[in-house]
Amino acid sequence: MAFFNRRVTGQFSSAPLQAAAGASQVGNFFSYSVGATELRALQNPVISRSRDLIASMIGSLELKQYQKQWTGENYEEVYIPNETWMDRPDPKVTRNFFFANLFSDLFFYGRCFAYVTLRNASDNRPAAFTWLPAANVSTPNQAGPQWFGPADEIEFNGISINPADVVMGLSPIMGLLYSGARALTISERLEESAARFAQNEIAAGYLQQKGGEPMTADELGELAAGWAQARRSNAIGALNEYVEYKEFSSDPSKLQLVEGRQHQDLNLSRIANIPPYLLGISTAGMTYQNAQQARQDLYLFGAKPYIDCLEQTFSMDNVLPRGRYVEFDVSSYLLDNAISPNMKRAPEEVPSA
Repeated sequence: MAFFNRRVTGQFSSAPLQAAAGASQVGNFFSYSVGATELRALQNPVISRSRDLIASMIGSLELKQYQKQWTGENYEEVYIPNETWMDRPDPKVTRNFFFANLFSDLFFYGRCFAYVTLRNASDNRPAAFTWLPAANVSTPNQAGPQWFGPADEIEFNGISINPADVVMGLSPIMGLLYSGARALTISERLEESAARFAQNEIAAGYLQQKGGEPMTADELGELAAGWAQARRSNAIGALNEYVEYKEFSSDPSKLQLVEGRQHQDLNLSRIANIPPYLLGISTAGMTYQNAQQARQDLYLFGAKPYIDCLEQTFSMDNVLPRGRYVEFDVSSYLLDNAISPNMKRAPEEVPSA
């Protein structure tokens, strides 16, 4: 292992990259935007919670660099000092922000983009990046939603950029905005129906004329509208002897579509690949023993495909020299004592204030 004890760190170039016309859009945040479909999806509590759980996990993980050494029987991972970008990929923002947003694009669109803003002078490899929102990126030779490989043509806000300056991550899972389009639409319609019922100030019902000269359709409409308008400002109403108010004999839970919305929440958790209990969705037979088990379930079922994707993307030859690899330090997240030393004690052992 002595062969890996010394490593020469490349010198950084003194100025950012000068690239094609599309590079003028990079960093111009006035032209950045979030896709309308993504914003609609994030308004769903299940999707928002699913995204936040994994994003907070990936954003908290540190990066490590290693090389593989053959021992004669198997490969041994030999860890070496990090490149500068591994601690802060984008010098202008935190590592948490950078990787959380790359994951978010993988989650929603099935791909993510990091633009190389600085290169090493010695080997011309990336030394710094910036995140390009997937909603602003288009690939004329691949329309999606299935991505078949790296794009040869990349446009950012409609202007071509050099594909060699873009590190593109491809998720093994189709983007949720595509695979979950129907489920999101159904959930949105159920929420809209529940919102309409929630706007009623009193129980749903109808006004019935009991006597007097029959009222016309227009007059009945004005009467109902006036009754509803008055209830918005005052819960007490008054009717004469010729009009009677009757409530509909409906179950409020049915009007708010409680069971249907719960079922759709379960479907969305399946699409997001998050165990339902982590989202507050009750399911028969789903239990966990402790917080450590919950973190392991989040990692195995939800985060691991995206973590593997980011690790392998930033270990490719266009980022690191051949034979070097980068990985997230997942062990610190999964260990029980990584949260707080007091969490391992029995309640009576926790010091009182």
